[in-house]
Amino acid sequence: MALNPVLAAVTEAIAARSRPTRAAYLERIARAAEQGPARAHLTCGNQAHAYAAMGAAKDRLAEGRAPNLGIVTAYNDMLSAHQPLERFPDLIRAAAAEAGATAQVAGGVPAMCDGITQGQAGMELSLFSRDVIAMAAAVALSHDCYDAAVFLGVCDKIVPGLVIAAASFGHIPAVFLPAGPMTSGLPNDEKARVRQRFATGEIGREELMAAEMASYHGPGTCTFYGTANSNQMLMEVMGLHLPGASFVNPNTPLRDALTVAGAKRALEITALGNAYTPAGHVLDERAFANGIVGLMATGGSTNLVLHLPAMARAAGIVLDLDDFARLSEVTPLMARVYPNGLADVNHFHAAGGLGYLIGELLGAGLLHPDTLTVAGPGLDRYTQEPRLIDGALHWVAGAGASLNDAILRPAADPFQPSGGLKALSGNLGRGIVKTSAVAPERHIVEAPARIFESQEDVKAAFKRGEFTQDTVVVVRFQGPRANGMPELHSLTPTLAVLQDRGLKVALVTDGRMSGASGKVPAAIHLTPEAAGGGPLARLRDGDVIRLDAVAGTLDVTTQGALDRPPATPDLSANATGMGRELFAAFRAHAGPATEGASPIL
Repeated sequence: MALNPVLAAVTEAIAARSRPTRAAYLERIARAAEQGPARAHLTCGNQAHAYAAMGAAKDRLAEGRAPNLGIVTAYNDMLSAHQPLERFPDLIRAAAAEAGATAQVAGGVPAMCDGITQGQAGMELSLFSRDVIAMAAAVALSHDCYDAAVFLGVCDKIVPGLVIAAASFGHIPAVFLPAGPMTSGLPNDEKARVRQRFATGEIGREELMAAEMASYHGPGTCTFYGTANSNQMLMEVMGLHLPGASFVNPNTPLRDALTVAGAKRALEITALGNAYTPAGHVLDERAFANGIVGLMATGGSTNLVLHLPAMARAAGIVLDLDDFARLSEVTPLMARVYPNGLADVNHFHAAGGLGYLIGELLGAGLLHPDTLTVAGPGLDRYTQEPRLIDGALHWVAGAGASLNDAILRPAADPFQPSGGLKALSGNLGRGIVKTSAVAPERHIVEAPARIFESQEDVKAAFKRGEFTQDTVVVVRFQGPRANGMPELHSLTPTLAVLQDRGLKVALVTDGRMSGASGKVPAAIHLTPEAAGGGPLARLRDGDVIRLDAVAGTLDVTTQGALDRPPATPDLSANATGMGRELFAAFRAHAGPATEGASPIL
């Protein structure tokens, strides 16, 4: 199948825009690769420190003839998604030893959960934790003892941070080993109904707690299609996972076999062998274009519109919101996974999953087939799925047809002809809106604004019964420079209640929504942000705002609204407590959301 002309044109535009920075990046990692195996350049004293605790593996390490894997892990046993990673280093070390090689835990990185910090002060550290993770992984790899790295991480900021680090050490191969989703619990739509009933006061905290515990109930990633599971899709479509690895449940024989296979594959693709596959070559323009297509085809998390530009910049590639918008227009929405449908990721996987979706997109010319992946050249191998046959891992042909067309549909007969995201521009700046879960009759909202400077103030106004007409809720001073750009997902039940009462409601903010944001139209990531004097800072209650997700526009239509001086709020409450004082430099140096909102890139 010929490549879709829009995909070809967008990829070429990315390449042209990135040519100087990409060339400099490739030259840098080529110089690093030319130096040969890293350990050869360490002094005897350096190496003795590195091998002192390795027991029987010391001699193999000192000889330097077999590859040494560096394990970078986000393990902690507080978070369900990362708790299964506790067992991974032992599996990896055993696999390396069986292959005559070695593996060491190079270091750990922090892993925080947006589900725990939603609506809390800790959420103001969430976005910047991505950059801390990248830096922590760089510290781990800076010992320069590794011929390849395996990265253990799953959730929202963790995978993007690890990819940034993998790109920074782009001369060595990188294989990502996921933990997989927890088994299905309370259906996500039922959980959402319970949350809305709690928001209206129909039920108490005891009923709410019971529903939440029945939903988040065991080891593994949350089962809705938010940022964590969007990350897993992305790693597979971009060729950093083994085929079919994303959505296999934790602590199962197949998951363990995939972990072992991933470690062995990382050993095979080092510079010491014949299949050298440096991470910086996997992470090229085609891989990022494929990642955007995958995001659109699955209705993935809006958080990735922040993270992909940051990840790309680490590899010398410059993405723009227009790339997302243009690819969204030609990418069919093929999946309905909560919050865009009733299914969870286990149901999606059972219906044919990523193997089927990738095959359909390749057949439609909507993915670059010739990318380099950790499994080998060519994306077609990702249409296969892993199976244990007589105890051995094999890849077999994936589903040739969807096994449930209420969850997963062919590219020629999708749920929607275009993807689930629209870029917005207008006199209020640039941003995005996720439309895949929003009813078509709600794609255009024009109404008077109510201006707030915290999500708590919105919820307080709701409790006072102040929302009685169509309203555009503006929550400003929520950008990276103001308070670290926390997610505002706790507003979803409140706004959904208003919408269910028959009001037209929209959210406009320079902050973020969760990857699980759903049926309320939300213009997010507005740039320039209010803290930098952006247009949102000039709005007042009653200004009429028009959000048009069809045309891709966002404007205030009240005459003279943008001629006012900007508001200057007191942001001191965001500066201290819960570690926020330690992130002052991050807030001061964060880039715009359109470029990834990173303080380090």
